[in-house]
Amino acid sequence: MKERERQQLLHDIDIVSFWLDELRLFLDTHPCNEQALASYNEQAVKRQALVNQYIRQFGPLNYYDVNPSNQWQWTVYPWPWEGAC
Repeated sequence: MKERERQQLLHDIDIVSFWLDELRLFLDTHPCNEQALASYNEQAVKRQALVNQYIRQFGPLNYYDVNPSNQWQWTVYPWPWEGAC
């Protein structure tokens, strides 16, 4: 059950990340489009909330998500070959 939750959360992060990439490309050519900018900001907040949820439940996604006060604790989580990916 926990693995299914982890996979679903990663999937949700991927979807929002893709949407942010698409909006960023659109905003490169339409920088004054207020609707696209509002949507980008909304999705960025949503992505950060999903990433924070993932970190709380399963640990950091990358080095930049590691808490500075215990930055070397990332080694306590399973490695990819131990079923973490």
